Amino acid sequence: MRAGFATVDITPPAGTRKIGWLADLTGEVILDPLWARIAVFDNGATRLAFVQLDTLCVRWTHANDIRRRIEEAHGFPGRNIMVSATHNHAGPAVADCCPVECDDDYVERVTRDCVAAFGDALAAMQEVSIGCARAYNFDVPHNRRTVMRDGTVRSQTMSNLAEHPHLCLEGPIDPEVAVLAARNADGAIAGMLINFACHPTHHGGTNEFSGGFPARVCAEMAEAGHGIALYLNGAYGNVIHVDFERCISLTLDESADSVAASVAEALESMTFGPSDTLESQSTTLHLPRRTITDDEYHGRVRGAQRFRDDALYEGAIDGHIAKAAAEPLQPAEVQVQRIGDTCFVGVPGEYFVEYQLHLKAAAHPMNALIVGGANGMLGYIPTRDAFQRGGYETTLGPPSRMAPEAGELLFDAALTMVREPGTGKES
Repeated sequence: MRAGFATVDITPPAGTRKIGWLADLTGEVILDPLWARIAVFDNGATRLAFVQLDTLCVRWTHANDIRRRIEEAHGFPGRNIMVSATHNHAGPAVADCCPVECDDDYVERVTRDCVAAFGDALAAMQEVSIGCARAYNFDVPHNRRTVMRDGTVRSQTMSNLAEHPHLCLEGPIDPEVAVLAARNADGAIAGMLINFACHPTHHGGTNEFSGGFPARVCAEMAEAGHGIALYLNGAYGNVIHVDFERCISLTLDESADSVAASVAEALESMTFGPSDTLESQSTTLHLPRRTITDDEYHGRVRGAQRFRDDALYEGAIDGHIAKAAAEPLQPAEVQVQRIGDTCFVGVPGEYFVEYQLHLKAAAHPMNALIVGGANGMLGYIPTRDAFQRGGYETTLGPPSRMAPEAGELLFDAALTMVREPGTGKES
């Protein structure tokens, strides 16, 4: 097995608009850099790669443009590249996200930089052995959906018995910090893939740019001499670094230090060996969009939770209606990148963590890891059950537009490919 890793700085200039907060914000202060990170693997018969961006999301069209241009420039099969974003909320406008429009010039720059950095990763390829290990982190991730005593859900609502009579947390977390590392012939780690599920929302509502705690984790790995790390966020749709029961919010540094310590723990227990299995496959589904009722349009359904004014939501819904009229079904790619006995399963949205846990159990003894926000962005993909209680993630609007069954359709496609290699196809 050969592998190569590379990075490129994609920090936007001051004055670039931000997205991820449903607000009109501009980044004026650079707290720390944003990066694109590349990992390439080659066993002589199959090649696959990962492109990871320190951004909120990557659009379907942007991911495919990066793939196409890498294939043209380097002869690498674009279909075998997974392009994902960490879902960092302190980044630039890489997509239309009401009320902010995409900064097309910045997106073009990122694309060019990724193509160039991909060439650097290819040039850095060397013989490696592969190791996989995991640690568990219960300090950073918390389910952010709380069931109220009336049976509805309030998302991201601090415990306050007078105003918000909590009953229980609706869902779980996934505490696993999974690490796949490549070690070279000299015994040094050339690079690694880190998988952990948690929303990185620090500095989202400010005028500051940052790579968020995922970027800081990668920086700490480099500082420790562990090569280039890619942070592949998991099924983070309903998980965040805030404990809403105890009213505790970890800072960016606290979150990063804790996750980095878990990565270091995994590395300490890791054993390395030859691994020649590489497989890349994908299938494109065509998913149903939400059926829009008058009550949903006006935010009157049970459990509806809007974080901005009605005009912003209803303007976004008008856009959803127009898109649905032009294209009733939403294309969505599910991709599986297998290295040894580990499958990285790319899902284009903010998948609820329950799906990640179900997939890990159903795929056993194969190690299956969800990569959220990969090759596109459908917004939130809650469980069907969550729609019965409401909450921000299920409320029709800028970030929520898919039908309740979308998550199950994505899950079924992912599990089929994990269990039966070679079944990826258009559908």
